[in-house]
Amino acid sequence: MFRNARRLLLGPLLAVCASGAVLTIDAGAAPAFDGGTGEITGIVKADGATRASATNAVGRVDTVRAETRVVIKCRVNGQYVKGTVGNSTQWDLLSTGKFLAHANVQTSATIPACPEPVTAPMAPAGPLATTSNAAFLAAAVAPARASQYEFKVPASVTLAQAILESGWGKSKLSVNDRNYFGMKCFGNPGTIAIGCHDYVTTECDQATQTCFTTTATFRVYHSPTDSFRDHGKQLATLTRYKAAFNYPNNPNQFAAEIHKAGYATDLTYTDKLVGIMVKYNLYQYDLP
Repeated sequence: MFRNARRLLLGPLLAVCASGAVLTIDAGAAPAFDGGTGEITGIVKADGATRASATNAVGRVDTVRAETRVVIKCRVNGQYVKGTVGNSTQWDLLSTGKFLAHANVQTSATIPACPEPVTAPMAPAGPLATTSNAAFLAAAVAPARASQYEFKVPASVTLAQAILESGWGKSKLSVNDRNYFGMKCFGNPGTIAIGCHDYVTTECDQATQTCFTTTATFRVYHSPTDSFRDHGKQLATLTRYKAAFNYPNNPNQFAAEIHKAGYATDLTYTDKLVGIMVKYNLYQYDLP
């Protein structure tokens, strides 16, 4: 009886993450391939967090405690992390679909590289409050291109919208809430933003060709990168913007289509975007 009780006490424990995912904890297990299933496992050696992308710049998804046993699908290159196991740019894609810095994971197995779509630009840092327009643009190019890679939104359009909507990163919305595109909450912040914030703003009625002052609720982001990604995701997933994606290689028409679909109430929104793209030759940043 006592031997069986001891076996139960030393057996694997289960931890339920905030998302509902179950991680197996086995403090005495050696990281390797899992019981002939072909799965690669590792032991987390320090408390940390899983992320939606391979960087600490995005918000945490779940907390992972030290000595947690995780199942690893493949590896990607991401943000450089100094950890308890080592220092590395490697991030592990877990069976939960989230990323964990490999610098804190112990495993004796060889982890294969993830397929190319996963190793595409991984959540660049994005622009913060900057001292010049040139610095803002230089910082915004990488996340704009990452959005084009993932969501097919022309980088030139993303850059023009970020410049126009945020006033080159100097608006209260971008400085305080990392919101570079005037993204509104509409009842909830969605799956990427972390909250909502009310601001007085100007809206226009296209039917009457008049503008007025009102209060609107805008999304708040953990990082600028999240703002860029949420912008691309919204354009790619909302059906009202579907027509724009008939013009992935025509940024001017793409801009006109999202305006027509109701992205902004500014009556001259398309002209402003195209003017910015032309003036700063933003087309040069579009992926081939």
